[in-house]
Amino acid sequence: MDRLDNTIRPYAWGSTTAIAHLTGAQPTGEPQAEMWLGAHPGAPSRTPRGPLDQVIAADPEHELGPAAVARFGPRLPFLLKLLAAAAPLSLQVHPSLAQAEEGYADEERRGVPADAPERVYKDANHKPELICALTPFEGLCGFRPPADAAALLGGLAVDSLKPYADILGAHPEDAALREVLTAVLTADPDAMRSTVHGAAAACTRLAAAGGPGARAYAAYADLAHHYPGDPGVIAAMLLNHVTLQPGEALYLGAGVPHAYLRGLGVEIMANSDNVVRSGLTPKHIDVPELLRIVRFEATDPGVLRPEASPEGEEVYATPADDFRLSRHVLAPGAAPHELPAGRPQILLCTDGAPTVSGTTLAPGESLFVPASETAQLTGNGTLFRATVVA
Repeated sequence: MDRLDNTIRPYAWGSTTAIAHLTGAQPTGEPQAEMWLGAHPGAPSRTPRGPLDQVIAADPEHELGPAAVARFGPRLPFLLKLLAAAAPLSLQVHPSLAQAEEGYADEERRGVPADAPERVYKDANHKPELICALTPFEGLCGFRPPADAAALLGGLAVDSLKPYADILGAHPEDAALREVLTAVLTADPDAMRSTVHGAAAACTRLAAAGGPGARAYAAYADLAHHYPGDPGVIAAMLLNHVTLQPGEALYLGAGVPHAYLRGLGVEIMANSDNVVRSGLTPKHIDVPELLRIVRFEATDPGVLRPEASPEGEEVYATPADDFRLSRHVLAPGAAPHELPAGRPQILLCTDGAPTVSGTTLAPGESLFVPASETAQLTGNGTLFRATVVA
């Protein structure tokens, strides 16, 4: 097995302290948004044997196992991250596998350069993902029921929002969500700036008043503070506001609109960089493509809690087979946790000083365990285990 040296991405929305505090490093004063653990070509983890993507490419069956190679090809099918948000991320959605293949082929056919800012499909893969909170973590996930969204917009008492609330209250669910989101994202920019300003003032007032919706109102007011006049602020009000406690998680499948707002978490996803954005970002926005692939249906965010197995592993069950995330909470003197061979694994320590087959890890440190090796977990601390579904 190999110790990993991982790249930290300095995106502007990143926390200047969260990852540093976890790892015991001195904050640099610059944002540290994501630590990437895996073999994504954009920032592969480094090992004593070389970059992890090159190590895998040299002998895929040894590193990944024959079953994973047969199912996903000769590449690590998942990407693990530490994500530390101090400001909102973009309002976005990810494509299904069929949509990604179609979109990638279309942009390749049209000759859109791979590094062009307007390029949407960086690869032909889908990007289901799971975020597990290490601290209280706020996000937006999936559409509210239209009646709830209508009540929220109506409660702001902003005249220009009334037509949206009326549509949400009168139309069938999918038609209502489609019509309102389309209208918001394609509205006259000057008129929308005025609407967002009025909505932000109302959200600030209602957040200060307290009550059951205060945290959501505060979140929407904060969005408007970071992105004044952005239509994504109104679009975000159509989504469920969720706060995860440490150990809780959210699964985001294809077509589910979402945005992370703040907090530190462990994120795992299919090994893809396909993101279709609709607002709350200086990056490229593709409203027509987002409207084409988003799922216009109200969804319960479905907060996940880990399911304990007899072996001591706590599993976050999802429909995805590209990845499987679990957690091992180890205590001194407890029986070792045995990890069988057969699948590629990345182990990330987030607390304590657990030992993996004789190698002790500190918070923020990680290992790649190839499919050809077993591992034994002992000691004291918390390890997250990323692998594929058997």
